[in-house]
Amino acid sequence: MPEVFRFPIALDIHTAVQTTLIIVGLLILIFIWRGIVSIRSARRLPFFRMRRDRMVRGWRLIIAAFFLIPLAFLLNSRVEPLIYQFFPPTSTATLTPTITLTPTISLTPTITLSPTITLTPLVSSTPTITPTPFIPPDIGALFESTITPSPDAVFSSLLFTDGLDALYRPLEEGTVFQHPIDHMYAVFSYDGMTRGAQWTALWYRNGELVHYESLPWDGETGGLGYTDWQPAASEWQPGIYEVHIFVGLSWKVSGIFTVEGEAPTPLPSETPTRTRVPTNTATLTRTPPPSHTPTPVVPTRTPRPSPTVTPIPPTRTPYISPTPTSTRTPWPTLTRTPVTPSITPQPTRTRTVTPSP
Repeated sequence: MPEVFRFPIALDIHTAVQTTLIIVGLLILIFIWRGIVSIRSARRLPFFRMRRDRMVRGWRLIIAAFFLIPLAFLLNSRVEPLIYQFFPPTSTATLTPTITLTPTISLTPTITLSPTITLTPLVSSTPTITPTPFIPPDIGALFESTITPSPDAVFSSLLFTDGLDALYRPLEEGTVFQHPIDHMYAVFSYDGMTRGAQWTALWYRNGELVHYESLPWDGETGGLGYTDWQPAASEWQPGIYEVHIFVGLSWKVSGIFTVEGEAPTPLPSETPTRTRVPTNTATLTRTPPPSHTPTPVVPTRTPRPSPTVTPIPPTRTPYISPTPTSTRTPWPTLTRTPVTPSITPQPTRTRTVTPSP
């Protein structure tokens, strides 16, 4: 059995070390570049916590790159000799030439039968091209801004949620939502926006436009944003909803979510009663007096009756004055007069003198 040719172990170790060194060098460059980009983008964020997190991540990448520099130096100078101490190099085997067979002349066919009928497939296997979203002309006619938007504006993927926290972050994001639904948000991060440029959000349900908003951009050049829709609960019909974001007339990003379940039935509204319209009432016109001039009637004055003088009786009846308010008269107090009894003296006996004859 012929000896199997082996590559020398020194070549394998050297190649592995050099490959590792190149990978470490690329990681150093990538960490430094990503750290610088993260620090620069953090300065444009309006939120303090997000700006601090991105700044810390950038510095961590730069510090990690500086830790990889000594590792690259060790790989270049120390690792290969250290490996040779455990795996010493062996002699290189000599290549033994082998006999090569001489090719023979092969016959070339002279006549090639060409098919006369080509079957055309009835159904094309090429997938259809999805059309690029566009702004309807009637909505484009409502644009207010005349500022040219930046072509470098970028948007992240849309996150759908039915609630936001104080930092405009989705509370519970998803792509499938069950009834009842009141308010839906499509949250995104952005960068490179121009203040005052026109931006538009279109909401479709099963391919039909149900809501849109289009206005000049009033936010920062970078940060978090959202587009929302809050119709009546009965308008959230089940189906597939699509949201498209445009800057100017350029499409930037789209997202899809699904609403399942039956929409709540709207409350019945009061039936208006028909109020009878009042009919015009004929106005009574005053008939003018006859054309002849009436004879003025001079009123006769009726003489007042002269008062009859009645002799006044001796007692004149006083004029009845208004009845005064009755006041409570206190009861008279009983005064006790002491009765002193008088002593009647006893009658004295009077002697009657009779005359003597």
